[in-house]
Amino acid sequence: MAALDALWGNDTLKQSLSAALAAGRLSHSVLLCGEAGTGANFAARCLAADYLYPQGGAGAAQVLSGESPELLILQGEGVSGDIKIDAVRTVRREVYNTALSAQGRVVLIKGAHKLNAASANALLKVIEEPPEGVLFLLTAPGEAVVLPTIRSRCCAYSLAPVSQAECVQYLNTHFPACKNSAGLAGIFGGKIGSARRCIEDPQQERCLNDALSLAKCVARHDSYKAMVLLSGYEKDRFGILRLLELFGNVCSAALRGTPDIPVDAAQAAQCLPSAFSASRAVSANVNAKLVLTNLAVQLCA
Repeated sequence: MAALDALWGNDTLKQSLSAALAAGRLSHSVLLCGEAGTGANFAARCLAADYLYPQGGAGAAQVLSGESPELLILQGEGVSGDIKIDAVRTVRREVYNTALSAQGRVVLIKGAHKLNAASANALLKVIEEPPEGVLFLLTAPGEAVVLPTIRSRCCAYSLAPVSQAECVQYLNTHFPACKNSAGLAGIFGGKIGSARRCIEDPQQERCLNDALSLAKCVARHDSYKAMVLLSGYEKDRFGILRLLELFGNVCSAALRGTPDIPVDAAQAAQCLPSAFSASRAVSANVNAKLVLTNLAVQLCA
């Protein structure tokens, strides 16, 4: 079985990639676009496994787990998540090393939209003319957010969330002990990766519960309780960003008409711009206490 078969949904995408691999006409630079939680990074690992180990086996399993020496991973660092030029240079040097056991190597650039002008320029030459057998796989939320110099050198494919019914089926199959599969599928709109993280990661689960509690504060116009809740994140910038992302998911679910969401569509529409602005301010190292206090007031006005 091909590793790409493990990716739920997106049948057209899987067929296109598998056909290109089988015919030997897969581009040496592939951009996989999909919102967070749709599985772009997992799809990239599946494609890498099929490229390096078409017969499967232990080597393919290592690639899928992200632990293979033939899979070089480049990703952002720090609160900003930017991909630094030094990391690009390190990977650029490494791609010229001989592959260890597979027929080639794969470079996975997670979050290609986090490449700045300097780091992108450092990549251009090797992406245009990679060594024999080297495949570049890039992921991003969408084509438009990737620098044109990088985007123009890639063959782009898009992933979409699965249906909520498929998401529930996936969660019930892989996490039979989960009692809230339908709720998670609704909040995340069929984004299996996002739902899965809330099951596997207790910290993510707590953060989602806080996001739902914040939504309840908004519904009751209770700025005091919102301030108390948010104050627990003042010294955790990563936690703030995670909370605001999950709160955005809750508001988006309300806009889709998902049942059992604490806020209504009108409140959600008013909250999203404030949450987005707060996230940008935190990423820019604005005083966290000030940002969260202002956010509580704006959300519950």
